[in-house]
Amino acid sequence: MAFQELLDQVGGLGKFQILQMVLIVPFLVMTACQMFLENFTTVIPGHRCWVHTLDNDTVSDNDSGILSPETLLRIFIPLDSDLRPEKCHRFIHPQWQLLHLNGSVTNMTEPDKETCLDGWVYDQSSFPSTIVTEWDLVCNYQSQKSVVQSLFMAGMLVGGLIGGHLSDRFGRKLILRWCLLQLTIVGTSAAFVSNFHIYCLLRFLSGCSSIIILANDGMLITEWIRPPSRVMVITVISCAFSVGHILLGGLAFVFREWRTLQLVVSVPFLVFFFSSRWLVESARWLIINNKPEEGLEALRKVAYTNGMQNAGDALTMEYRIIWAVEQPRHFSCSWWDFLFWSTRLCPKKCRPCVWLWQAWESAVLLLLSLVLVSTCWSSSPQSSGHELSD
Repeated sequence: MAFQELLDQVGGLGKFQILQMVLIVPFLVMTACQMFLENFTTVIPGHRCWVHTLDNDTVSDNDSGILSPETLLRIFIPLDSDLRPEKCHRFIHPQWQLLHLNGSVTNMTEPDKETCLDGWVYDQSSFPSTIVTEWDLVCNYQSQKSVVQSLFMAGMLVGGLIGGHLSDRFGRKLILRWCLLQLTIVGTSAAFVSNFHIYCLLRFLSGCSSIIILANDGMLITEWIRPPSRVMVITVISCAFSVGHILLGGLAFVFREWRTLQLVVSVPFLVFFFSSRWLVESARWLIINNKPEEGLEALRKVAYTNGMQNAGDALTMEYRIIWAVEQPRHFSCSWWDFLFWSTRLCPKKCRPCVWLWQAWESAVLLLLSLVLVSTCWSSSPQSSGHELSD
């Protein structure tokens, strides 16, 4: 394996690799925040129909204070099976007779009800605003809440399909920097948008950028690491992703207004865009794409950073030619063999990639399943908030 020999010569795990990881790990942390942002921005708070008498600041039929807000709410909002105010209906006319009835009366006629024609009143004790309260994605419109999450995941799918091809053609670093800038623009714009459909489009583009950032971050790290040390590096990457989940929870606790939270997890990518200029392009990609001079320059830079000046001067064209000629000949595992794990047909060097891919696929499927289950649970009537009184 000629390229591994080059890595051993310039330093397969040294000061350069550590600096590269220090630059890239914050990208992974904040990208994880972007990927799970909907867990907080799409929270469905407790809600009920807006009632003119109760919720109009300039009109009140209870100026004397004789009736409590809970009592007035009973007049205008019907109760559900759990004796809580219904979330999606109200009485067409005030039911004053309900004030004189106790819970033992069961033979009365059901009063006429209507949907919430004037909007809803939301519980703001936990979150002052979410995209649900912004665009009233409740009751008959609650299914549109899932559209945002589905479009973000669809963006990840599209980004995953095109991101690898673009990175192979134009370079890992260039496509990474483009996606960092794109995520900065679309993420920040989403915090100020006033149209739901435009917001969905921006989240789709955020999904495209996020998955490409994750993939290219991993490649820019692992392609500079010698194989024996890659397990440790991949563990660090996974830990950075988990730290992003923890950080998102803390940010959501501090910044509970959804526009502010959206802005907080998007603006840092502008800083990442400028800091990414110090990343070094993969020498493996440079040499494969007929850029041996740039690849040799990158290897010498790595050798100098790792304190191996003599090794940097000793790098010759022979090493580049050996790697450029022999590497395509050794690597003969097709995508079909890779996907279906035909290790009998793949060379031994492909098998760790297959195992790593299967482990990553299993982890992602498990994580997404947990997210979907928790989302469905939080959207169920039993867990959708408590009674509103004012």
